[in-house]
Amino acid sequence: MIGRNQSAVISQRVFPASRHEGRAGAGLKPEHLPAILEQANAVGFFEVHAENYMGAGGPPHAALTRIRNDYPVTLHGICMSIGGPDALDRDHLARFRTLVERYEPALVSEHLAWSTHDNVFFNDLLPLPYTERTLARVADHIDEVQEAIARPLLLENPSTYLQFEQSTMSETDFIREIARRTGCGLLLDVNNVFVSSTNQHGSPMDYLMDFPLDHVGEIHLAGHASREDDEGEILLIDSHDRPVADPVWDLYDIVIRQCGPVPTLIEWDSELPQWPVLKAEADAAQAILDRHADNYLLGARHAVHA
Repeated sequence: MIGRNQSAVISQRVFPASRHEGRAGAGLKPEHLPAILEQANAVGFFEVHAENYMGAGGPPHAALTRIRNDYPVTLHGICMSIGGPDALDRDHLARFRTLVERYEPALVSEHLAWSTHDNVFFNDLLPLPYTERTLARVADHIDEVQEAIARPLLLENPSTYLQFEQSTMSETDFIREIARRTGCGLLLDVNNVFVSSTNQHGSPMDYLMDFPLDHVGEIHLAGHASREDDEGEILLIDSHDRPVADPVWDLYDIVIRQCGPVPTLIEWDSELPQWPVLKAEADAAQAILDRHADNYLLGARHAVHA
């Protein structure tokens, strides 16, 4: 369950209160910091990967403090191993909690995936079977994280390349039940929807029609690479190394039309472009958010339709 103190008001803020609703942001990269600092209101907010800031101090924290003074920041974990078979790493969770307290992020998120086993760390976000046993374990882990950070966690849908024979429910049913049991929010990665649906010969629209959109608190957009598998079939890789693809923009437009101005983050984690290129991607998302904002009836969330 969500921590009992999650609704408590912060009596003495370290940073200015800031709004991220209806805004598009970008992942914060050290290479872009000089260009960002040269302009005001570069984007709506910045997201950082928690594991890059788990040291006590130094240049990373100095840079993030400068950004946090002027922008909302969201915190995105990549190593919690929410779906793993083992207990959560208590030291890692404590460092994660410290970051939440230190930077007062607008949103906190993690992945529906696993990456550790028997003290071995795998540098990837690995899939898991959708079974009752997995469901119970993931729910317990989310409860533990939310109790530690005293606020709701957003859980991100994965990019997948296979399906498990052991699965007894769909991914959307699994995610819906996780949100119901734990009270967590959801981070909808639209690129992941497109990648997974294409790889598994499904329909991204069908996926979105069955996704619990009412629980979405943030959206991610990213680029993907196209390859061929051993049988000559198209295989999409969630690479985060290029602009958002046109079909993903189309899906995003549909989602925003239905959900309203959900905060949206552009992810670009390798083959980094110059800052103006990444900013242009965020500006494109902001244009879609703005276009639909006036037509959105507050609270009127419902299923996606074409």
